[in-house]
Amino acid sequence: MNSSLALDVKRLIVQSCQKEADPTSISDEEPLFGSDTRLALDSLDALQVSMAIQKRWGLRLTDSKETRRVLASVGTLVQALERHLAKP
Repeated sequence: MNSSLALDVKRLIVQSCQKEADPTSISDEEPLFGSDTRLALDSLDALQVSMAIQKRWGLRLTDSKETRRVLASVGTLVQALERHLAKP
């Protein structure tokens, strides 16, 4: 996994969701959504993150099941971005 991309994603999440968290303290595998998670992101945060991702990297998340799967953790999001960015 591209650690530079992962840090960029973490910064984007913290900034777009206006969370008071150090991006470097977010684990690649920790869940991002749900009231029992550290960041406690919700559906509005998911929309903000997906819009920021589309604006920054051009990855469009249109299907709600795919969006939930891709935004499950920083790791799953980075994998999706790596696949997207590798396309010609």
